[in-house]
Formats: sequence, structure tokens, C-alpha cells
Amino acid sequence: MSGGIETNYRAHWDSQKEYEKFWAQSKDGLQNQKKNRRKFPWILLLILLCVAVIAAVWFLRQKNISGHWPWEDTSTRSGSIVDSSPEKIPDYSGDAVVELNGGKPCFSAEELSTITGENYSELDSFGRCGTAIAMLDRTMMPTEQRGAIGNVKPTGWVQEKYPGIVDSEPPYLYNRCHLIAYSMTGQNAYELNLITGTRYMNATTMLAYEEQILRYLDNSDNHVLYRVSPYFKGTELLARGVELEAYSVEDNGKGICFHVFLYNVQPEIEIDYKTGRSWTK
Repeated sequence: MSGGIETNYRAHWDSQKEYEKFWAQSKDGLQNQKKNRRKFPWILLLILLCVAVIAAVWFLRQKNISGHWPWEDTSTRSGSIVDSSPEKIPDYSGDAVVELNGGKPCFSAEELSTITGENYSELDSFGRCGTAIAMLDRTMMPTEQRGAIGNVKPTGWVQEKYPGIVDSEPPYLYNRCHLIAYSMTGQNAYELNLITGTRYMNATTMLAYEEQILRYLDNSDNHVLYRVSPYFKGTELLARGVELEAYSVEDNGKGICFHVFLYNVQPEIEIDYKTGRSWTK
């Protein structure tokens, strides 16, 4: 180059080759995009399937560890069997306790979420107690000793002593039986909460279920919905027994879940439920 700076640089631009190269790369890119588009729906479907499987496993696991969900059976939703279908209570045949509704309480989802405190039925025209229901927690449990309740005379109160048969001193057949135990709420000499119950039902069968709830509440901040329904057949003054339902709310029944009927009986004693009178067998 005359009058200029010498250099060894030479251009190697070939427009035709560069165009073909660009076009080939573009075709590869489009093909890859098409492949990716075809893959995307399958990837999305796979992700959704995984999410569904995980959700199903979690759901089944929760149901397995959480006990019974009482509102699943819509045929027995809400209301005790004593109140809704008393004919389903079997006659006494020798067992002091029978399970009802497969052991699942008849509480509805609404009852579990809305009921608070203690709730008692008014006495009926015969002076008999009705269903009592309470949302229990350990803050309701009393700290003082129980007072006297002798001023309350529930229906069917025809008291007798049976030495050598009734395991109390004195050996009285009947107790004033709390529907919702005093140890749960501190409710004591309240006529809407007291029925005539045999010593055996009150201090043996019923106490066993009450202690289950009390132990649970003692060791938890959770709540237990508890319903007790006395069963008076026709115009009888003495209850044939009581229906108990209990369900721990926050853990979906994992801690407490039962539904039973306890018969108001005393071994070796015959009872007239119309009046409350009794005699030895």
C-alpha cells in the first residue's frame, strides 16, 4: 500500500457461506423450540400428576392418623341418637356398655366449630333432664372441692340400701349423677345436670369415659366436644341409660373419639324404670 501502513489483515467475509450458516442455525433453533413446545404439556401434566398424588397421600394419611370424622355419615348428622332415633337404642341384654354408630359421634361440622361453653336442656313436663353438651377445655376444670348436692331430687329417686351388693358406704343404690361431670366444668348442684343413676353406672362405666377426657384435657390445650343424652323411655321417670359422645376438635378425633350407650343398671338388682323402685333378683 503506497503511503500507508502495512498490515497482514485480510477480510475473509463470504456472504453466501455466512447466510447459509445463519439459516442452518435458525432452522436448528426453530426445531428445538418446536421440540420444547411439544415437551412442555407433558412436563406440566407430570407436575400436576405429582401434586395430585402428594395431595392424595397427605389426605389419606391425615384421615388415618386423625381418627373419625363424624360428619361424613350424613344419615346421622347432628343430634344424638337418643334425641333423633331413640328406637335405635338396643334393649339391655347383659352388657353394661354398647357402641353406637360404629363409635363415631353424630356431631356435625357446624357443631364442632360453633358450640361454646356449657349448654343444658330445660326439664320436660315430667321434670326429667334432657341432653347436655359442652365444648370442654382444661381452663373449665374446677380447682376447689365439690360442694353438697343433696338438695337436688331428680326424677326416679327412690333410694334403697343393698349391703354386700353395692360397693359404697353406705351401700346406696342410687347416686345423683352429673351429665357433664363436676370435674370437667365445676357445675355442681344444678338440676338440669343431675339424673338418678345407679352406683354402678355412675362410678364404674361412666367414670371410665370421663377419665379418658380428663386425662386428655390435663395434657393438652385442645378442646373436646362432649354430649350426654339421658334416655327416658316413654313416660318413665328413671333413665334407661345415657348416650355419650366425645370428640377432640383440634386433632380431628385422634386424642378422643367415642360414641357409646351406658345402661343404668346395677348387678343383682332389678329396677322398675317407671318409678325408680328396686329389689334384689
